[in-house]
Amino acid sequence: MEEKYDGVTTFKIGEVARRADVNKETVRYYEKRELIPKPDRRRSGYRIFNRRHIDQIKFIKQAQGLGFTLSEIKELLELRMDEDTTCSEIKSEAQEKYQDVVEKIKDLKQIKNTLIDLIDSCAGEGPKGDCPIINALEKDSETKKNLRSMNGTI
Repeated sequence: MEEKYDGVTTFKIGEVARRADVNKETVRYYEKRELIPKPDRRRSGYRIFNRRHIDQIKFIKQAQGLGFTLSEIKELLELRMDEDTTCSEIKSEAQEKYQDVVEKIKDLKQIKNTLIDLIDSCAGEGPKGDCPIINALEKDSETKKNLRSMNGTI
């Protein structure tokens, strides 16, 4: 097995992690999720990693930075390795992710506006039972209904 690597620079897991700027557990996790090729092992049991592993981990980290999930990254990696994949297929994946991001931004803006309204509605004084933020969060909750029935009110 080790003769296969004559003339090829190989790395132990710690060096791969350092060069890819991740921790060893991340390398193991990516291996378990089949995001990186399963490394061969030396007679001693150590994994034999090469430059391809490092490059693939860096690819994964870059894709994560753009919001791709590990499942989506696995699809991208499969497309990347498939010789029949076209650029338009990759572009389609990126367009789908873009649409997801647009939707998330829209949702986050709604959350932001709701939080601003809640913060503005609260004077920050008085008992917590009168807090409009708590009341809004408990709106239609079973806990609130149970407290009303136990106490006669909140």
